Amino acid sequence: MNKLFKTSSFYLILGLILGVFYREFTKFNNFEGSTQLSITHTHTLVLGMMMFLIVLLLEKNFNLSQFKQFNTFYLTYNIGLLLSITMMIVHGVLTVLGKDGGAVMPEAAISGMAGLGHIIMTAGLAFLFHTISKAVKLASK
Repeated sequence: MNKLFKTSSFYLILGLILGVFYREFTKFNNFEGSTQLSITHTHTLVLGMMMFLIVLLLEKNFNLSQFKQFNTFYLTYNIGLLLSITMMIVHGVLTVLGKDGGAVMPEAAISGMAGLGHIIMTAGLAFLFHTISKAVKLASK
């Protein structure tokens, strides 16, 4: 349970930092417009901090960590989420700087990596739901 709390705390801190980064980076660059940076704050807080607080409650009630799929969920979901957040930051920074990717990183590569992050997160959620299903069945006996 401590690992889940620490993970949730990590995403809380990261989300808050990203909120400040968005505000200050766009202000410093005199940027007015839409950028992916504007949603990294909320995505990190909801998909990271809130998600792991909910999983912490499920762990407390169902002892999810006793199932081997739980560790697979934990690793897979975190990799997918961090990849997605990273690509949102890259895309947002390039937008603010007036780059369309180009030589730095083509737009298609950014979108592709972000999509891969979402796919990996979805796989992590499948492992979580599989684990919850097993835990609920065990608790129902």
